[in-house]
Amino acid sequence: MADATSAPSPSPETFEALQSRHRKEQRDLISRITQKKKQATKKTRKGVNDECERLERELKETQERELKTVNCEVEDRQEDDEQAYEDEPPSIEADVANLKINSNNTTSAPESSTNGDVSLGTKSKKPNRAKARLARRAAEQQSLVAEAEREAANAPNPRELERQRMATQLQKHKLTLHEIRADGHCLYAAVADQLQVQDVSLTPRITVTIAGEDDGPKEGRNTEAYQKVRGAAADWIQSHSDDFAGFTEDPLPEHVRKVRETGEWGGHLELLALARTYGIRICVLHSDGHIDKFEGEGKEEEKKEIWLGYYKHSHGLGEHYNSLRKVG
Repeated sequence: MADATSAPSPSPETFEALQSRHRKEQRDLISRITQKKKQATKKTRKGVNDECERLERELKETQERELKTVNCEVEDRQEDDEQAYEDEPPSIEADVANLKINSNNTTSAPESSTNGDVSLGTKSKKPNRAKARLARRAAEQQSLVAEAEREAANAPNPRELERQRMATQLQKHKLTLHEIRADGHCLYAAVADQLQVQDVSLTPRITVTIAGEDDGPKEGRNTEAYQKVRGAAADWIQSHSDDFAGFTEDPLPEHVRKVRETGEWGGHLELLALARTYGIRICVLHSDGHIDKFEGEGKEEEKKEIWLGYYKHSHGLGEHYNSLRKVG
């Protein structure tokens, strides 16, 4: 009985096939990274960026190893071919072509060298095609990098563009910019600045009572203004849990803890809570002219209005709020 023939081993991947696969892997990774960044929230953005950098680095290292392996195999095969070519005995046609004819003799005869051997011409060495391909690829990559740099140099600067547009909006609404330090407290610090400019006490106008906590006044505590505003937002959200529970990423107690005790960024939920607990109207101006308004409770004629500026590109940490003061 004949033995079953074993399956043939797969043929090695060619250089062109490897390049094609690498391009597909890069396209797939770009698509994957784009989806991850679109789905990232403010809280997960740093982790997503780190993961994307790791994926790009790992793919680059893997592809470089594969390229190096294939290039070595190609060079080894070429060296073997060249060695075989050099070791191959010269053909009769080559001997005849390389014979030197002695024009002084009436009959053709090979010119003898000092040792009596036939003088043969020097063989030309084959060009290294793998190195030529690598050189072409390096030139193409360099050209792409140069083109990308030119496009980046000519592209508008989103930070400068946002600042110019915001300056136009400030002039339109007769506001002036008061810079707030860019950190996780910027929203609360901007609200605190506006409240102080408007002579509004940092103690909430509408007080809340939370079971199990001290009901004594908090104004006299030795805390920063933004911390008092944080506490006011946390108290309102905690005491009106039914209004906010469905809109927080974390469980409500954890969300309240982060608002009260950490440098977690604030957003629409916190602005709404602050507008209601202080009984004010909060206007958030965007560089495109859009205004988000958060209405507090209380009589309209008694309601004071404060302004914040929302910046998306102007600060390295990302989203930022500044205080906007009325001119005059």
